[in-house]
Amino acid sequence: MKLDLRRLELTGQSTIGRLAVDGVDFCWTLEDVVRTGPKVYGQTAIPTGTYAVQLTMSPRFKRVLPLLLNVPGFEGVRIHPGNTAADTEGCILVGLGHADDRITDSRAAFDALFARLKAAADRGEAISLSIA
Repeated sequence: MKLDLRRLELTGQSTIGRLAVDGVDFCWTLEDVVRTGPKVYGQTAIPTGTYAVQLTMSPRFKRVLPLLLNVPGFEGVRIHPGNTAADTEGCILVGLGHADDRITDSRAAFDALFARLKAAADRGEAISLSIA
């Protein structure tokens, strides 16, 4: 399964994008600010690139969540529900709608995405996320 995230709106508070699943537009995303200088812990979007994704237990959320592997300078980057940059700490949030520096209906978007990711993982498919 191939996930593609296109970053569309970069503000001083957050980064809004669109996520496609296997080439089909799926939902909105929200990340921390894209920075060109030094990383600010918990307040910086991850670098552009392509990352393998695994479904693993999150110690913080105490449930299985998608984990991005081998993100330079970051650990524990996940895709999970949330609405604003205050909820991200470097992770990627998903939602069905968006407004200024926030996304909406995050749990519904996450549940739909997770169902697809789990089905792919159960079939033994590799999952990757490309960020541009």
